Order: sequence, then C-alpha cells, then structure tokens
Amino acid sequence: MTTPCVVPILMYHAIAHAPTPAAFDLSVSPEAFAEQMAVLDDLGFTPLTTAELAAAWRGGQPLPARAVLITFDDGYEGVHRHALPALSQHGFAATLFVSTGWLRGPYDTGGGLDTMLDWDQTRELAAAGVEIGGHSHAHPQLDQISDDRLWFEVSRCKQIVTDELGTPPVSFAYPYGHSSRRVRRAVRGAGFRQSLAVNNALAGRCQGPYALTRLTVRRTTGTEEFERLVEGRAVGRYFARERALTKGYAVVRRTRQAVKAVGKVRGSRV
Repeated sequence: MTTPCVVPILMYHAIAHAPTPAAFDLSVSPEAFAEQMAVLDDLGFTPLTTAELAAAWRGGQPLPARAVLITFDDGYEGVHRHALPALSQHGFAATLFVSTGWLRGPYDTGGGLDTMLDWDQTRELAAAGVEIGGHSHAHPQLDQISDDRLWFEVSRCKQIVTDELGTPPVSFAYPYGHSSRRVRRAVRGAGFRQSLAVNNALAGRCQGPYALTRLTVRRTTGTEEFERLVEGRAVGRYFARERALTKGYAVVRRTRQAVKAVGKVRGSRV
C-alpha cells in the first residue's frame, strides 16, 4: 500500500444504448462501460468512493497503488440498469452525483436530459455501496447565479438527499465542472467535505479537497484510449484542445460576473 501522488477520477454521465441527442456525446454504451470496467480489473486498479479518496488524502492514510474513482453525474437511469451490474460483477465502488431536481419524483423540475433515476433506484444504488453525492438541485452554472440562488441550489440538494437516503451527502460535483472561490465557499459552508471539478487532468492531493479534477469518458472513447487515460499516458495531449477551450470559457464567465456586479452597484446608486 502507498499514497499515490495522482489518481485518475473518471467522469461518466448516461450509460445507454440509445441516448437522447442532448445526452449523446457524454453517454457511453453499456457494452463499452462493461469493457472499461474489465480493463480496470485486468490492470489491477482498485476503485474508491470520492469520500474514501478525500478522507485518505486529508488524513495522510495509505491508498492502493492503483487507485481510481468511477463517478457518474446527473442521475441517469442507465446507472442503475446498466452500470450497477458491471460494477457489482467486479466488486467496484463508485460515486453518483445527483441533481435532485432532475430525478423522477416529487422534486422533479423536468430538466433531465434523458430518462432519469427515481428515488427507489437511487436508494438501491446506495444500498449496493454506491456513494450518493450532490450535484445541485436544478443543474445551473453555479458561478453565474446570485448568492441566494447558489445557496438554495447547494443546500436544497443536500437536504433532499438527506431526507430520501437518511444520511447527508459529503461529496459534491460542480455542474458543468464550473466553480469559483464563491461557489467553493458555499459548497463547503453547506457541509460538503470535498468536491469535484472536471479540467480533464489527473487528480492530485495538492489540488485541495474542493477542486479535484476528473477525466471525461465519452461515447467516442475507445478501449485503447481508455487504457491510456487511466494509466496517465498522453492525458495532456488527449485533452489539450478541450482544456484550452475550458480556460477560455472560464475567462468569459468571470467577465460576465464582473459585468453583473458592476451593474448591480450602479443600479443601487440610482
């Protein structure tokens, strides 16, 4: 046992044979997902939950030499139908981040991009050992909304998960991967112990518990590409263009926020 400097955190969304156009690019077929789990097993990886990784890094505890995280965003029904059997076959841990207003049930806002989980299925996933984390309520870009709306999105999500599952979630994932210092403070203030972004890079302890990076797995990610990603080979080259676009968009978002702030100040002076 050792404590790796970096760990691959895989980000999945829908696992589906025929996803909707809105969910297609970030979906993976059930066959591809099963094959990817077999690759992890063959290579000797040990999947952990987000809470387990963060707690180990926070406390300086040892990790398996080939630790990996398998995470799912949003709450698509295919995670229960297709991903859970593959995870169970290999005895793999995973984390599911749910947007509580997208899941089918009493809180549904109708924003889900495909067939979503209901709360019975979510409870079955939790009972099978899948960590359930928060992913906001209605899935907005958290760095683009007001302080009041931000707090609602984060705290409402946590409260619903707590009410439905009986235990409060401790891990969070930023919708679209977007965050800011203000967003991270809100997530921490709501009681979440760690949170995941995207940024398509290996996660490192030095990133801190509220900015851990993930690797996007897409429908176009082939088996050989997947193996290179989890082993950390050619990650920078594989995601170079996407990271450049993400950084550019981050500048745009910060500029929008600055313009909004100036507008509010001017409005208050009228």
